[in-house]
Amino acid sequence: MFSIDLLSNALVAGLLLGGFYAAVALGLSIVFGQLDIVNIAHPAFVILGSYVVYMTNTALGLDPVLAGLLFTPLFFVLGVFVYRIYYSGFERTGRESLAGLAFFFGIMFILEVTIILIYGVDYRLVNAAYIGQTLRIGIIDLPYRMLVPFLTAMAMTAGIAFYLSRTFTGRAILAVSQDRLALELMGANPIRIKSLAFGIGLATAAVAGALLIIIGPVEPSFGRVYIGRVFAIVILGGMGSIKGTLLAALLIGVSESLVQTFIGPSWADAVAFSVLLLTLVLRPQGLFGRL
Repeated sequence: MFSIDLLSNALVAGLLLGGFYAAVALGLSIVFGQLDIVNIAHPAFVILGSYVVYMTNTALGLDPVLAGLLFTPLFFVLGVFVYRIYYSGFERTGRESLAGLAFFFGIMFILEVTIILIYGVDYRLVNAAYIGQTLRIGIIDLPYRMLVPFLTAMAMTAGIAFYLSRTFTGRAILAVSQDRLALELMGANPIRIKSLAFGIGLATAAVAGALLIIIGPVEPSFGRVYIGRVFAIVILGGMGSIKGTLLAALLIGVSESLVQTFIGPSWADAVAFSVLLLTLVLRPQGLFGRL
């Protein structure tokens, strides 16, 4: 039954969910949007982030968000390492299309199987004082398990946007896919810049993984759920546009929440793919186009 209370809470829930989607899609917006690397394994790295946060939270009682932030340097180094392998084996030899896609498929399954071998297939969750609590403002309910990820995602998105627009390295990342020759004339090494960009993209997965396991329990194959969503968000927002990625994530989050509330949960998963298809047909450049 329709009501103002129900609609208001559905909209707010959608915005909170969209904020989380932005955190998951942020790294892919850099890697896929700016570097043209189809890293289909990105959600698997998010799941890896969830599990290292789970391990830290269980062993040390550390807050999940703080644990995710502490692991960002490790994920950054891992990203640089993965890109170097990708460059040496595929990009340098011009085989980055189909063979490169298979490479990331392989990484996705290796990560999934490794996590299964270590932790099994059971769902894992974390503990924090705010999980399970709700902030109520008038008729609006704000569960902290969604509010904390939303605020963290907004802060991370703003930080990445500032870095890309206000630093030399950030502007080089934005330029690397547009004019490689001009970048070299400015004294920047495109391979080094791409390595840094891939590292930054993977570093965001550590934080996104922490946010995911705050929202709810995770299991090793859970990343597959987000593959379609994150690519839809990046394409809808405009390849490489951080502002567009955020807006697209919020749009898809709100759309899913409204569909789930007023039509049915089983239809919610179709929203991202429907939006993706409509975008490719009506506006292939996305909301903001490529930066």
